[in-house]
Amino acid sequence: MANNLDAMRKIPPGIWLIRKIRGKDCSLKTHRYMVLLVTFIAYTSYHASRKPSSIVKSALDPEPNKTTNVHPWPIGSVFVKDEFLGENKDKFGYKGWEPFNGKDGTEKLGLIDVAFLACYSLGMFGAGHLGDTLDLRLFLTSGMIGSGIFVGLFGMGYFWNIHVFGFYLVMQMVAGLFQATGWPSVVAVIGNWFGKRKRGLIMGIWNAHTSVGNIIGSLIAASVLEYGWGWSFIAPGTFIAIAGILVFLFLAAYPEDIGFPCPNGPAARAEAVPRDVEAQTQNEGTVEEGKSTPIRDRSGARRSVGLLEACLIPGVIPFAFCLFFSKLVAYTFLYWLPFYLSQTDLRVQVFLTAEIGGEYMSVKSAGNLSTLFDVGGIVGGILAGHISDKLRARAITAASFMYAAIPSMLLYRLYGNLSRTVNIVLMMIAGLFINGPYALITTAVSADLGTHSSLRGDSRALATVTAIIDGTGSIGAALGPLLTGFLSTKGWDTVFVMLMLGALIAGLLLSRQVVVEINEKACKSMRSSSGQQSSEGNAMN
Repeated sequence: MANNLDAMRKIPPGIWLIRKIRGKDCSLKTHRYMVLLVTFIAYTSYHASRKPSSIVKSALDPEPNKTTNVHPWPIGSVFVKDEFLGENKDKFGYKGWEPFNGKDGTEKLGLIDVAFLACYSLGMFGAGHLGDTLDLRLFLTSGMIGSGIFVGLFGMGYFWNIHVFGFYLVMQMVAGLFQATGWPSVVAVIGNWFGKRKRGLIMGIWNAHTSVGNIIGSLIAASVLEYGWGWSFIAPGTFIAIAGILVFLFLAAYPEDIGFPCPNGPAARAEAVPRDVEAQTQNEGTVEEGKSTPIRDRSGARRSVGLLEACLIPGVIPFAFCLFFSKLVAYTFLYWLPFYLSQTDLRVQVFLTAEIGGEYMSVKSAGNLSTLFDVGGIVGGILAGHISDKLRARAITAASFMYAAIPSMLLYRLYGNLSRTVNIVLMMIAGLFINGPYALITTAVSADLGTHSSLRGDSRALATVTAIIDGTGSIGAALGPLLTGFLSTKGWDTVFVMLMLGALIAGLLLSRQVVVEINEKACKSMRSSSGQQSSEGNAMN
């Protein structure tokens, strides 16, 4: 009786209701699709709630005396450049918002970013261990609703007419702590449901939620900006809170909790054929209510792994420090690209004349245009995952992308102001190479290491390993925007030099793993060739 009550407690209410209505459970394949969809929506909402601060920067600290003309290109009014901006006013009539519109406004905006990201990165280490200890569904739900509340409270500062810097700093810090619950939890859930085969491609496609969230967050924040910058925070905050309710209703964090075996459990590892996505879905059927398979290795019976033990897993530390510099680059673009675009003089060739004139974009236009960086990031994440699966070489793929990001950023800085077309193309290429390794390390690499063969028995390390890697990376994510806030006052060339150095160091940190992977491939090639020669010799005899 107690076991039945425990099983009912673990089954999400939405799935329990679907079982009652249908009279039987869905197939394993259907549950996997549901897990992918729910976690995709969940982390999309996380990233959407992080974008408002980048969109409203130019409203809080507007640049004076900029003149713009209307050129609805390339898709109507989405990237439109707006009318004359009077002294210290943007297109919506903002004169800035105290305390961000003073001489030190840019630095304060940078401090707001670093406050959020510092608390996010520090909270990540504790959140990972809690994720492996507590019920992931409830833990994730609490984090999402808490994030929505404090993101919304930041925006309420507009309606409450608050001009105290400490208020905005505290709101961002608490929001960062709640946001730390997200990434370790969703990666752990995906790792619980999917085996290692084609994990890079599956998680590369799934990781598009990062860029989709950035795009949705940018569009939502920009679309309501004209009604007051506070709405740019309240709307995404409401979105993540609603998504948190969806997680509570429909997310099954562990296959065992609804009657399916874990693909990474000891029984699965003992089999000759791995229980991965393809092997399990070929012969799957439906599990009827009342006839479900015994629940083995339930989530509550597993032992969580400590931080030190997780750090000793081979490859965790090098990938963690690589992600430090990778996220430094990626999050600098995330938080400062709209601001950079609004300050950049984009030159366009006037049709049928040789005249070239300088034009500036509005806050809304810059926010919308910056989403194309994330479009390139979606392609980069999928491409990096697919290549790493084919090559069976995560480190080689990640390092190669980081090295390629260096010339792509240099070209974007040198030639991005020639025209909008050139800017868009180079921005998307930079997004592809910058976000590719970032996506690969935070998804497939983290899941691989979290189910490493060195782990004993039923020990759980998915959320803990993910937290160590992404938490270390998030320290870099906090440092990048902070440095940009100060370096941008000396010129954007200085900022781009910092970003290119970061990408170079990120690639170099994986050198040892790259050498190991190359040696492994060389040994396999030698063994296969010697085996072929031996078989040919036996055939001749």
